[in-house]
Amino acid sequence: MLSTIAIESIKRRKTTALLTLLSITISISLLLCVDIVRSQVKTSFTRTVSGVDLIVGAPSGQLNLLLSSVFNIGTPTKGIDYKSVASLKSNKQVSWLIPLSLGDTHRGFRVIGTTNRFFEHFKYGDKQALALTEGRVFEQPLSTVVGADVADSLGYTVGDKIIVSHGLGSVSFNNHDDHPFIISGILEKTGTPVDKAVYVTLQGLEKAHSGPKSAHTSRLRKKTAFLNGHSTNEHEHEHEEPTQDNYDSDAFTPESVSVVMLGLKNRAAALQLQYQINQSKKEPLMAILPGMALAELWQIMGNVEALLLGLSGLIVICALIGLATMLLATMRERYQEIAVLRTIGAGPFTLLLLIQLEAMLLTIVSAALSIALVAVLMSMFKPWLSSTYGLFLSSPLFSQSSVIIVLLILGCTYLVSLFPAIAAYKRGLHAGLNSN
Repeated sequence: MLSTIAIESIKRRKTTALLTLLSITISISLLLCVDIVRSQVKTSFTRTVSGVDLIVGAPSGQLNLLLSSVFNIGTPTKGIDYKSVASLKSNKQVSWLIPLSLGDTHRGFRVIGTTNRFFEHFKYGDKQALALTEGRVFEQPLSTVVGADVADSLGYTVGDKIIVSHGLGSVSFNNHDDHPFIISGILEKTGTPVDKAVYVTLQGLEKAHSGPKSAHTSRLRKKTAFLNGHSTNEHEHEHEEPTQDNYDSDAFTPESVSVVMLGLKNRAAALQLQYQINQSKKEPLMAILPGMALAELWQIMGNVEALLLGLSGLIVICALIGLATMLLATMRERYQEIAVLRTIGAGPFTLLLLIQLEAMLLTIVSAALSIALVAVLMSMFKPWLSSTYGLFLSSPLFSQSSVIIVLLILGCTYLVSLFPAIAAYKRGLHAGLNSN
């Protein structure tokens, strides 16, 4: 009966109740969204690189190696000799290996020298593989594959030529003009640092660093071809660049690379291999577990998520205070209602419970609407969040923290509603004394 009276009382003040309901629903939705995004961002951040078991480079600190190799931030470490890379490649525990050469840029975007194995094995998010929107991977030594943001901001398409610059500055005076790279493919948007990178072959990068072709070398080739009884055209044909059908980006072995990413046959062996690499005496090396390094980096930014959650909590409290204000403001209108209830036998404590029940009903309905609204919004924007911001929403959306938030809101509603409930209790006592 008390619930029926509370519902009918809310209906009588439906305009005010609807506005209050809307205010609380928006506040709870905002808090739930912040909580979901906070937890999902943390999960997505720690999966910026997925499927890579170890990252190996020169000793420079865990975070510095992570930032330079995964996020393309900071100064790359000094190179590691390719003999060490070959040794890692021959290790029985290693399934695949991706070499990366860093230190160049193209119009402010980082240039990364690698092989076609990068596009085959590198994964992000929930082990999602890289895909191309158009074109192919490396087809010849001077091929390049660009990220989605690079292509969008610079207006590149497959077949365009680009010039790589030495150094990491946005403006460089040392451009490798004699070795332009041809765009063979454009990657799909991932929402990760891959979108802002230019990938070139290790062979092409070494050619670019070798400087302009010497005219003397060209004349010497022609003379050698003539003495050997071959025509110039035949000689040039023998030294023709590999074509799309026979080019193997893994066949080239540079003198050194900046970083190596490893995939293991058994992930349980990662700690053991990490220890072996870190204790290497042939060449000082450092191996890091990307998952652990990303979790450590996230801890540095933990204060930001706590601040966002706190601000959202304050908004909910303000909405609940508005609920209490609404109930207090309508108290004068309810004097006659309270008098009638006292006449039919309702005690002051019953009136107190009635006011609290009204507040709890409004909050419960608001919480239910908020959960439904957030679920719909997240499912609608899931593809956009993954492609634009690299935020990969995983199930379940509502975690244990979401349940705790709703319970805390209900508890706060009970406390806030005490003020108008006590006012109704006192009014009930006053009405009872007057009737006596």
